[in-house]
Amino acid sequence: MEYCAECKVKACYTGKREVVPEDCPMKCSDVVEKSLEEYSAEIKEFARQAALLESEGYCRWTRVEETIRFCVAMKYQKIGLAFCIGLKKEAEILSKLFRAHGLTILSANCKFSCVQKEFIGISEEEKLRPGTSEVMCNPIAQALFFNGEKTDINVVMGLCVGHDSLFFKYSEAPCTVVLTKDRVLCHNPAAALYCSEGYMKSLYVPY
Repeated sequence: MEYCAECKVKACYTGKREVVPEDCPMKCSDVVEKSLEEYSAEIKEFARQAALLESEGYCRWTRVEETIRFCVAMKYQKIGLAFCIGLKKEAEILSKLFRAHGLTILSANCKFSCVQKEFIGISEEEKLRPGTSEVMCNPIAQALFFNGEKTDINVVMGLCVGHDSLFFKYSEAPCTVVLTKDRVLCHNPAAALYCSEGYMKSLYVPY
């Protein structure tokens, strides 16, 4: 089957259904038809505003500005900010920007629960700093807190891989990501892809 990442035809992008490859996922299921059934009034408006955001801010707005403008366009009032405690400074700046646009921002950092890592089976040797007290990240608690507060949308800032997955799984409100953490590349994970055939090629070996 031809999957999108390796496709050279890109018929979906041009809208030319007649040249869709025979083994394209679009031809092999009724997923598209089922998806269109989901565009009820609320979801359709959500998708419409996202499309407007794309056209109005294309190559003009930063990710932060896009996020704020989307929340304003959707008339959201209560925004949840789930952030990594290592990005406390950035989270504070973002909170101020949200409030400057008349939005209510509720924030919860990843160490929300104050529970030790031993609770999830982390041994002393497996800690980041063995011999010290380390609090586990608790994205489930972050999500449940926002669920209780009935946030309109939740914004994720720098949660670790896996922790972000758990947050998305338990969040009742729709989510978006304003910053993806990559400590090695100054929070620019795409740089690893751009350097994969050059500077960092020697690092890309099977695990």
